Amino acid sequence: MTVADGVYVRQLELGPMQNFVYLVGDPVVRECVVVDPAWEIDTIVDTAAADGMTIIGALVTHTHQDHVGGSLESWGLPGRIPGVEELLARVPAKVYVHKAEREFLRGFGSDLVRVDGNDTLAIGRLAVTFLHTPGHTPGSQCFLVDGRLVSGDTLFIGSCGRTDLPGSDPEAMYYSLTQRLAALPDDTVLFPGHNYGGPQSTIGAEKRANPFLRFSSLGDFLRVVGGGRRA
Repeated sequence: MTVADGVYVRQLELGPMQNFVYLVGDPVVRECVVVDPAWEIDTIVDTAAADGMTIIGALVTHTHQDHVGGSLESWGLPGRIPGVEELLARVPAKVYVHKAEREFLRGFGSDLVRVDGNDTLAIGRLAVTFLHTPGHTPGSQCFLVDGRLVSGDTLFIGSCGRTDLPGSDPEAMYYSLTQRLAALPDDTVLFPGHNYGGPQSTIGAEKRANPFLRFSSLGDFLRVVGGGRRA
C-alpha cells in the first residue's frame, strides 16, 4: 500500500495519453475512491484489491473521454475507451461529477451524484473537498484531501489545460489558476491529470516556476493562451 500521513494514494499512469488515474482513501477503514477511471479498468480494480482497499466511489475531474471513457466517435475514431460504465460493472460505486457536466454522463441513474464547489465527501476519516475550477471545461473540478490536490486537466506541472476546446473558457481558466489554486498553501502536493511534466509537484513550486500561475493580469494571460493549450 502507498500510505503517507494516514492517506492512501495510488497514482497509475494508464492509456496512450499519459493519463494519471488515482486511488485515494483511508487506509484504516480501507475504503477509497477512483479519480477519473478510464483506460484499464481491470488494472484499477485489481490494484485496489491487491492493496486491500474497497472502491466506494468515482470522482470525475471532467467528462472528456480520456478521463471517463466512452465512444471515440466525436474524435473521428472507431471504438471506445473503457471507463465509468465498465467500472460500475465491476464494483458498486457512486459517481461524483460537477453539476455543470451532469448531462455528459447519462444512464447511471442513482449512481450519479451532482456536486458543486466546496461540497465535501467523507471517505472513512478523511474529507474530500470539491473545488470548481472551470476553464478547460465548464464543470472541471479538482479534489483537495489532507494537503493533496488532484488537479485533473486544470493545472499540470509547468503548464495548464487547453482552453481552445468546445466548452473551454480562457478567462475562467485564469481565475481558476490564479485565484483558486494559487491561493492554496504552498506545501499542497499537486497530483496532475497527465504525466506531462512528472508525477507530482507542489503549489509553491508551481507558483515559482509555472508561467501560467505567474501572469499578473488577465490580458497578459489571454494573449498567451489565445491559441490554446494542450491536454
